[in-house]
Amino acid sequence: MSLTRSCRRSTAWILVPLLALALSALSVVGNAADAARQKYLFYVGTYTDHGSKGIYAYRFDSATGESTSLGLAAETTAPSFLAIASSGKDLYTVNEISKFNGQSSGAVSAFAIQPATAKLTLLNQVASRGEGPAHIALDRSGKYALVSNYDSGNVAVFPVLQDGRLGEATAFVQHKGSSVNKERQEGPHAHAAAFSPDNRFVVVADLGLDQLLVYRFDATAGTLGSDPQIARAMPGAGPRHLVFDAAGRHLYVIDEMQSTVVTYAYDAANGTLSELQIVSALPKGFARTSEAAEIEMHSSGKFLFASNRGDDSIAVFAVDGKDGRLTPVEIVSTGGKTPRNFALDPTGTWLLAANQDSDSIVVFRVDPSTGHLARSGPELHVPSPVCVRFGPEQ
Repeated sequence: MSLTRSCRRSTAWILVPLLALALSALSVVGNAADAARQKYLFYVGTYTDHGSKGIYAYRFDSATGESTSLGLAAETTAPSFLAIASSGKDLYTVNEISKFNGQSSGAVSAFAIQPATAKLTLLNQVASRGEGPAHIALDRSGKYALVSNYDSGNVAVFPVLQDGRLGEATAFVQHKGSSVNKERQEGPHAHAAAFSPDNRFVVVADLGLDQLLVYRFDATAGTLGSDPQIARAMPGAGPRHLVFDAAGRHLYVIDEMQSTVVTYAYDAANGTLSELQIVSALPKGFARTSEAAEIEMHSSGKFLFASNRGDDSIAVFAVDGKDGRLTPVEIVSTGGKTPRNFALDPTGTWLLAANQDSDSIVVFRVDPSTGHLARSGPELHVPSPVCVRFGPEQ
């Protein structure tokens, strides 16, 4: 064997393990990157009349379902519902109060999220244009926020400025009327809104009117059409929260007062709604008083979840991929009292239920094949949790 050939062979023997080592290192780096993508932040909005001071932050590992408390992120009054910008840089909350700066109004607060600590820095605070704001939704572009003022029964749209602050309202609509329950529906109570997937319409659920009001939305000017289409709920149903499927073919609405879930066919061309199905979110034979609260679609589109206060449970439904109709799967106890809001993590692996009256958040693992919920790990202790929202870890 020539010296040259021998040297080449020796070099090859050296290069092979070096190549293997390099590939191993790349694998480690890749795994580390994957692990990094499994880390999220979530924030908890609360009522501040029972020991809470505002909004609390947690770090969440979607690989394990484990949460790490980061403590109080911002001190603010009654931050009952939150929305996080898709960039993860800013957070918005309604302040569910009836007086703000001497006005008969609640407030809306904008915060910058500090990447290193997850603390929130107040950017600005504006009047919500109505009392008792209960919900905030960002449009699909992230340039506008729509606030539903429950007590006053109106909605207002606020522009999100380039620095994350909220500008003066670009739209305001006062609802009028009442419905059959004279105690709960003596007047309008706008409760929540959902923007259509194409951002051309926004649907507002008004519990006091038993109506869904479909407004044409101008995503350039942030304005609402003056003549909404109306889909009427069953009298006394009390539509509360709502969610579109990803394809924009169906809208699902949770009725608070009758604890039912309603499926609507949605015509994206003109924004019209057609009722397809009504199913109960309660166990058969449930005799006590219960009020439904939240509704969320799984990221796969295969399952829908709804919460019940009174029964203190999460109802799971399978979604028919063709016609959008629901089939009950199971109803699971939330392990606490008054589950107001819940959230699915971005991977769809975990569901976190906020039990307002037991000061707890309970974590469930979601079976990707069946939608079944299995309780996982210890509960988290948060005073009067109302809303859970996930955002990326920066």
